[in-house]
Amino acid sequence: MAMGTCLFVVFMAVSAAASQPASRDDPDRLYANRTDLASATRAVELWSAALRRDPADYEALWKIARANYWLGRHVAEKDRMPVLEDGVARGRAAVSLAPNRPEGHFWMAANMGAAGESSSRAGLKYRKAIKEELETVLRIDPAFLQGSADRALGRWYFKVPRLFGGNRKSADQHLRASLQYDPHSTASHFFLAELLLDEGRREEARAEAQLVLDAPADPEWEPENQEFKQQARSFLANLK
Repeated sequence: MAMGTCLFVVFMAVSAAASQPASRDDPDRLYANRTDLASATRAVELWSAALRRDPADYEALWKIARANYWLGRHVAEKDRMPVLEDGVARGRAAVSLAPNRPEGHFWMAANMGAAGESSSRAGLKYRKAIKEELETVLRIDPAFLQGSADRALGRWYFKVPRLFGGNRKSADQHLRASLQYDPHSTASHFFLAELLLDEGRREEARAEAQLVLDAPADPEWEPENQEFKQQARSFLANLK
């Protein structure tokens, strides 16, 4: 079953230097320019080289997992699963090195969620693990990435069928909890809009979608914000 738990995701900090030409030797700046998939791919190559020099490089592991999450949702459909499965493996390796840090748990769950969206088989395989990893992030640091674990769990509870643990009340609670850390989160507001519409609360859904469009610019989240704003425009157009 398609999970739909990613897009939560998600969300990583991007340097304000993203608007400047990215250095071919600086993986962080290359990833900040991730809307250029070649730039994001080059970042992965550099972090992979760092891992070959030091297989215990925790930063390189979770950053590859993060980059694979982005790439796996934007490359051609036929190429998605290998990228996302590699992201899961890198996240898992990061967890084994530092189980009490949130990055590995979160980006492993993100890649699992994206894989679940691409393949019903992966959705079944990872359904339980996604929830467990996100709950681990909440125990370690609920504020991590501006409440992204709550945001992702809200999505999980909304998308997973009730028979397998889905719960609309829990979805609403987690999504609203995430807004404590980022009141302008385009992801949280959009996911709330979808949840409210599904419950027949059209005017509340419309208001949440409008909050996505009204969200102020944030250079750290610009690629994700633009995607959610486009989805919110379509959402509002379909409500007319």
